[in-house]
Amino acid sequence: MFDLDKWQEIYYTIKQNKLRTFLTAFSVSWGIFMLVLLLGAGKGLENGVNKEFEEDAVNSIYVSPGRTSMPYKGMKQGRYIRLKNSDYSSTKSEIEGIDHITGRYYCSGEFTVRYKDRYSSFSVIGVHPDHAFIENQKAFQGRYLNENDHRERRKVVIMGTEVSQILFKNEDPIDKWIHIGGIQYKVVGIYDDAGDGDEDRRIFIPISTAQLAYNGSNYIHNMVFTVGDASVKESIEMVDKVKSDLSKRYKFDPSDNRALFIWNNVENYQRFVNLFNGIRIFIWIVGIGTIIAGIVGVSNIMLIVVKERTREIGVRKALGATPNSIVGLFLQEAIVITGIAGYIGLLGGIGLIEFINYSLLEFSVDAPYFRNPEIHLQTAIGATLLLIFSGVIAGYIPAKKASKIRPIEALRDE
Repeated sequence: MFDLDKWQEIYYTIKQNKLRTFLTAFSVSWGIFMLVLLLGAGKGLENGVNKEFEEDAVNSIYVSPGRTSMPYKGMKQGRYIRLKNSDYSSTKSEIEGIDHITGRYYCSGEFTVRYKDRYSSFSVIGVHPDHAFIENQKAFQGRYLNENDHRERRKVVIMGTEVSQILFKNEDPIDKWIHIGGIQYKVVGIYDDAGDGDEDRRIFIPISTAQLAYNGSNYIHNMVFTVGDASVKESIEMVDKVKSDLSKRYKFDPSDNRALFIWNNVENYQRFVNLFNGIRIFIWIVGIGTIIAGIVGVSNIMLIVVKERTREIGVRKALGATPNSIVGLFLQEAIVITGIAGYIGLLGGIGLIEFINYSLLEFSVDAPYFRNPEIHLQTAIGATLLLIFSGVIAGYIPAKKASKIRPIEALRDE
């Protein structure tokens, strides 16, 4: 039930000790403010890293040839390894757990690509159809490359949105013919890439066409495959199997880390997940530690208040006030101070996070590893509950002490 007298007493006590109340409230407010700010910044860092991983499937593994760095079974060191179509085929058929796989052939340098009187230079890459799944590319206009394109060595391309805008402007590019290095190709689709950077400035053609048109023979520059929902341990086992098979085929030591360069996104992504879990725990520890310091301050202030109002407590108890009513009075005062101060800190932290997010978008700040800092509803609710709990803890000990004061001893207090 709402007790006006209690609220008037709380107001009077706060008014009589403005500086003391302000300093105490500030410590609580600052603790919540820093907790919210750190959580928001941590989330922004996590979003930035996750955005970088969106450029490629997080369960992908890249295999690129290198140069041997040690002799092996009579073979000299310094030999260049060159992957072939047969390596792609054998990996696809012999390694269990592969979801999607593509070989890639990079046509040398940038080609001058022309449509009518418009032209520019872009990268041209030969790929298998599964490349769409690995690079998280979606054909939002037309279609992606398919098996028929690869099998029949068709002269077709799918291009990024930026390439389309430069060459075709507002014209529909589907089924139009473009010139790439003097060879005509038909545009069958426009893709949009989830990542940033120059991903939308590329042109992809069937790898069989690239090898035929640009003297690629049966070589591929690298191959990439996804491993479905395989665990880190399972992905490492697959990497070891690929390395073992290729080392037998090209006669190099399986422990030679320079013969093959393998990038395991499954393992690397898990490292980031573990890192951010650790950062999140550290932030909560720091934030809660700061809040505890504020709670101790509030509790100490309430002890001083109890000391100052000892005679008043004695009079109350002499007139019939129950211990619970005394506890409720001081508990309510502590909750009011911590609640209002903490809520101000909560709003301040959220406001600053929103301002930072607005500034990043408004001024197009290039922060590749920091994006969209935010505070989730669950976090705000958790912080609010923490405020209430803090107020209870801060006020309970002084309130309990006040309730145990004997009236006769309180009235003798000077």
